[in-house]
Amino acid sequence: MIELLAPAGNLERLKIALLYGADAVYIGGYEYSLRANAINFSQDELKEATSFAHGLQKKVYVTVNIVFHNKDLDGLKKYLEELASIGVDAVIVSDLAVIKTIHDNNIPLEIHVSTQASTLNYEAALFYKNLGAKRIVLAREASRSDIKEIKEKTGLDLECFIQGAMCTSFSGKCVLSNVVTNRDSNRGGCAQICRWTFQINEEEDIFSMTPKDLNMSLYLKDMMDLGVNSFKVEGRMRSVYYIATIIYEYRSLMDKIKSHTLTNRDILYSNDIINRCANRESTPQFYDKFPTHKEQYFLGREEVSNQDFLGIVLDVVDGMVLVEERNYFKAGDTVEFFGPDMEAFTYQIKEIYDENKEKIEVARHPRMHVYLPIDGEVKKLAMMRLKVFDKKDYL
Repeated sequence: MIELLAPAGNLERLKIALLYGADAVYIGGYEYSLRANAINFSQDELKEATSFAHGLQKKVYVTVNIVFHNKDLDGLKKYLEELASIGVDAVIVSDLAVIKTIHDNNIPLEIHVSTQASTLNYEAALFYKNLGAKRIVLAREASRSDIKEIKEKTGLDLECFIQGAMCTSFSGKCVLSNVVTNRDSNRGGCAQICRWTFQINEEEDIFSMTPKDLNMSLYLKDMMDLGVNSFKVEGRMRSVYYIATIIYEYRSLMDKIKSHTLTNRDILYSNDIINRCANRESTPQFYDKFPTHKEQYFLGREEVSNQDFLGIVLDVVDGMVLVEERNYFKAGDTVEFFGPDMEAFTYQIKEIYDENKEKIEVARHPRMHVYLPIDGEVKKLAMMRLKVFDKKDYL
């Protein structure tokens, strides 16, 4: 089994992720999740999310991965039983207390060991396997040789991160947020101190310790050949455009690998789109070598918000697409549409009409609704972005 696994911070992002090609999503419920600042899911939303995913023959995993203190154990059994009754496909856990609670009460939940457990060796993986774990989410710091040996010696399902933010500490071991802000990074309150910049002298020289993002698009086939089962994208708090773009590109690469049609042009093109989507540079990090200063920001950085996302298609009526505008665009601009079950295509905007079908030259107000006459096939929830890269330009 090979799976593309997407983050979802709310129902809108969950639906976008699944429609754009994810095989499964991981979400935070209303308790015990490591993304306290995300919206997360109420019990009713968990039911709706699971029903929606299962209707597409896809899966939902719920994070129960905080570091538990004594007081957190109150209500844990009831919460896990609720997740089982809803029918979620697995829980992602880091604390042995959760595994023990599941076993002691015969709660029918599949167990995935979280990256917060920092698993980097086969003995630890075998320990969790003997406790009934079906899958290990390896630490982000796992190298190619780590992954290979763990797979060969355990036979477990392995889940590896392929895209997203890195931690300046080992996965699940950071206490910077606790010390500096009294927000517990291992209980959902991380203040991302590693993203801060610090003045180190009177001359205003600054220091930071921010890792660049992870991007494994160049090594995706190699990871599949190693036997990695689930390819995980980080980002439950990322935008719908980010999730749609990243999932769309990785889905395309994975499908071409499976069908033996992948070309170097495909890889380089997708890698450029993926790199442009985030506001930090990205790199393979630990996979192919131990990271150096080139994989980190030490002397500050400039994070420029991506303005490529122009709009989302709300409907298609009589040869016109109804677009909800997200960033400024005008007649004459060359754009690109991509979306669920459709090939990306280029389009030059010829005319723009407002909601009253009056012709206008510019869409300049966020979330305004406009109509565009389109010749190509566009589907509902497709996205419109600036045309930046052209695949034919890649050798």
